[in-house]
Amino acid sequence: MDRRDFLEPCADGCRIWIDASPGAERSEVDGVNQWRMALQVRIGARAREGEANAELVRFLAEKLDVPRRKVAVVKGERSSTKVVEVPLTVDEVRRRLGV
Repeated sequence: MDRRDFLEPCADGCRIWIDASPGAERSEVDGVNQWRMALQVRIGARAREGEANAELVRFLAEKLDVPRRKVAVVKGERSSTKVVEVPLTVDEVRRRLGV
């Protein structure tokens, strides 16, 4: 089944498909990549020894106003394409991210 959005409901909230770009000056959402159906996120950490993943989790927890322990990278730990689960509805994630 083809995804038509970067957000998908799941049992405990929703999944966010992310196209991550590590090594940025600061972490920020850079829009939605319509071709990849992924949230484009610049990450203010290098892709080395889990630094970028840790920064992505910290950044999303802050932006979504949820505890870090509730943000989980469930796929793509060693890839720029990641799937992250958060305990919020699709509509709430979209509202909090402003996309």
